[in-house]
Amino acid sequence: MGSFLAGLLLGLLLTAAVGAAAAVVAYRRIDRLQRRARQAERLAELGTLTGGLAHEIKNPLSTVQLNLQLLREDLDPADPNHARVLRRLETVQKETSRLRDIVDDFLRYAGRIELHKQPVDVNAMLEDLVDFLTPQAQVQRVQLRLRRAEGPLVVSLDERHIKQTLLNLMLNAMQAISAEGGEVILGARREEGRAIIDITDTGRGIPPAEVPQIFDAYYSKKKGGTGLGLAIAKRFVEEDGGRI
Repeated sequence: MGSFLAGLLLGLLLTAAVGAAAAVVAYRRIDRLQRRARQAERLAELGTLTGGLAHEIKNPLSTVQLNLQLLREDLDPADPNHARVLRRLETVQKETSRLRDIVDDFLRYAGRIELHKQPVDVNAMLEDLVDFLTPQAQVQRVQLRLRRAEGPLVVSLDERHIKQTLLNLMLNAMQAISAEGGEVILGARREEGRAIIDITDTGRGIPPAEVPQIFDAYYSKKKGGTGLGLAIAKRFVEEDGGRI
């Protein structure tokens, strides 16, 4: 009788332990989903408040760019000041274009994202990216390599957003490689019921102290960068239900 009660007690304790562990896992999942929902709400509010302002900035920028081009066409090559004025116009055009790029990146980051999910063959999607980037990679002396997942790997996702994210990450990887050349490896695999896409390069890597900040908006160590590329990548991936 004693051994029966001991066994029963042990069984109850094990059941309670398993139930507690399951509850912890469920709580963490709910907490993660709630944090993601709060973040989405904040971004949606930010997009509503600033989207109109960004569009109001883009409209006069377009007018400025058009008039700069007209001024450039009106310059007289015979004028002794032609070269100096042309250089100044080119500088203003360059900075105006950069400002427009910043506004466009901001709208992608803070604006509303509409997902159009459909079943996508991940291997085929990665093959398209490698084919598209190969000519540019050859110019930069970078070898692109593809590691396909074993067998079909079909995932429901927004192909346009994920392709744009992977393209930006691959371009970053290519830029991180020295002038002597190197490799960028794009791979796909299955892991615990999920599709994993890896991008590996032979660049020098990111200093460990900077890793926690790389997805923060406007954090950038790249000259001329807007600091929104990785923040946009993170948002696209998380909106699609993934992690980066």
